[in-house]
Amino acid sequence: MIPYILYTAIILSACLMFYKLLLQKETFFHLNRFVLLSCMTLTFILPLLPVPQQLSFRNAPVVMQIALAKVPVDKNTTELKEQPVQKSIVEQTKQVINADLFVKWTVYLYWFGVLIFGLNFLMQLIILLYRAYSKEVIQDGKFRIVEIKEDKAPCSFANNIFINPEKYEWEMYNQILLHEKIHIEQKHTIDLLLAEIVLIFQWFNPFAWQWRKVLESNLEFLTDNQMLLQDTVEKESYQFSLLKVAAPHFPLSLTTNYNQSLIKKRIIMMNSKKSNVNTTWKYFFLVPLMVLFACLFNQPVAQGQTLNLNEESKEPNEHSNIQNGMDTEGSWFAVIKGNTVNIQFKNDENNNSSTTFQLSELNGLTKDMKGEFTITREAGIMNFEGKFEGNNGMGMYKFVASKNFSKAMAQEGVTIENDRDLMVFFMVNVKTSYVKMLKKNGYKDIDKDQLIPLVSLDANEEYVTSIKQAGIPDFNLEDLIPFKSMGIDKAYIDEIRQAGYKNITADNIIALKSQGVNGKFIADFHNSTNSKDDDESGDNIIAFKSLNIDKKFIDSFKELGYNDLSNDDLMAFKSLSITPAYINEFEKAGYKNLKPDDLFAFKSLNITPKYIGEFEKIGYKNLKPDDLFALKSQNITPDLINEYKNLGFNDLDVDNVIGAKSMGVSPAFIKTMKEKGHNFKTLEKYIELKAVVGVN
Repeated sequence: MIPYILYTAIILSACLMFYKLLLQKETFFHLNRFVLLSCMTLTFILPLLPVPQQLSFRNAPVVMQIALAKVPVDKNTTELKEQPVQKSIVEQTKQVINADLFVKWTVYLYWFGVLIFGLNFLMQLIILLYRAYSKEVIQDGKFRIVEIKEDKAPCSFANNIFINPEKYEWEMYNQILLHEKIHIEQKHTIDLLLAEIVLIFQWFNPFAWQWRKVLESNLEFLTDNQMLLQDTVEKESYQFSLLKVAAPHFPLSLTTNYNQSLIKKRIIMMNSKKSNVNTTWKYFFLVPLMVLFACLFNQPVAQGQTLNLNEESKEPNEHSNIQNGMDTEGSWFAVIKGNTVNIQFKNDENNNSSTTFQLSELNGLTKDMKGEFTITREAGIMNFEGKFEGNNGMGMYKFVASKNFSKAMAQEGVTIENDRDLMVFFMVNVKTSYVKMLKKNGYKDIDKDQLIPLVSLDANEEYVTSIKQAGIPDFNLEDLIPFKSMGIDKAYIDEIRQAGYKNITADNIIALKSQGVNGKFIADFHNSTNSKDDDESGDNIIAFKSLNIDKKFIDSFKELGYNDLSNDDLMAFKSLSITPAYINEFEKAGYKNLKPDDLFAFKSLNITPKYIGEFEKIGYKNLKPDDLFALKSQNITPDLINEYKNLGFNDLDVDNVIGAKSMGVSPAFIKTMKEKGHNFKTLEKYIELKAVVGVN
């Protein structure tokens, strides 16, 4: 349970940093709300989803595959004298008990916090419901206006609006009600309830508290934006009212409230420039971020291994499979194949590991009779007791660690904590000479957890020396592991440098290699794009590769005259699926030389040549892109325009229709007003009338 809670905390924290770095300043408030709610939900679901073993960065039940060197088979085996087995049961028992107690009290502390914050949540909920149904209420349609006497800021919860009407003038009172009604209409209470539930289970995580603030701020930005879309609300007047309503007393945290100590941020956001649609590509990188976390934390799906003693092993016998936490004694099963023997070590039902040894390493082996044999390596001796019948064998094993090896490793600065660590060193066949080789190449601080994968990956002296000679700045032993596992060698590093990246770091190289970027791709990138401002990290190249933007894609737009597209434009084109064929459709409709921003807007609003043609049929030809954006955003159709014409308005221009739609002057409204005796010849008069009567 504790790992799950920590995983969710890490994912939530990373999502918050992603949001603050890339999305917080964007004015796509509805999209930001969706992202915040989705990330909050996925944080708790994602760690529960299994991932394929080949995609997971975690160890499956069978962890390492280790290449072992082949040596000639020595058929003359010798008897090995019985080795004394020393094991401090008392010391190990104490360590286990102390560890169990620590975990036990950590779990108790966590659930105690969950209980306290859960009770606080229920208390707030009860207080709100009591206030909502114990005070005087004015029913305004589906809204319940609860009149309070206290000097508290206005707020809303569910369909209840809490406000002290005596504190505000009539105009400001109506403005506050409209603000809170928007909160209720868009069901912002659900967002805050979910955030509070997250806090109950993530009470220890400071990023969870920041998450609630970010979510709350976005809801206020969204509501402010909706308020400013109202024709009856002036920006300056509304901002002034925010300052006047500000008060030192705040409502409960479950409410969406008018004043949330973020007045300055809200005013800045209201006056900021609206985000361009070509920045929406940032949101697409949330998907690989979530996939990365799944690969990092989730349990891999691995097929269990079963050993049939009547069959030969089907795996290549040059590999070993080692499981973390393998016990130093247990039972074994083995299959001999040629000059190798695959031995499966079993401690309990869920703890299995297998390793392939050279047959010559088994000293004292006798077939078809019960006996003892050993395998000796620098880390210790593995004692086997049992019997081979033909090529299949089984019995019991016990590992005896080498004290001299531990001392030698300690002298080299490698700390080995217990015999189980030494057993892993035995399985991998870590040697003192290997550690000395690493130190000779300048790697002084060597950890046991670094040695195991390095030896497993066969990062030999030739490879280590070649990487060292590549001269990568600040290169360390931790970088050597992904380098070897990903097949990064000196030739690849030289290829990247020759492509123009002279001072590239290890992290940059890993990122480029993981995306399959090579020198040719980089050359095509520089030749095809405006990459003068590209930095040494190659971030744009990595983005191009991940989005599959190649020279052919770029050249296809150049053929249409788009020679100065920025890297951001190209990435936006790809993420929004804007293709030359898409642009050609508009050129056939008479829209030539469209700007990238126009194309982004067309795509995001789903404006098509067919949509434009429908307006041309009723006489609206050569509409400007801005007119089309306004028509689409207001959901104005040719049928709606025909309804206005049927009412006698034949000379309507686009601005007339847009103005009428935005003010709610519908054909139905005009018919109602005509029945009441308001017969005007122009649409503008009905717009003015709408502003006065204020009804639908």
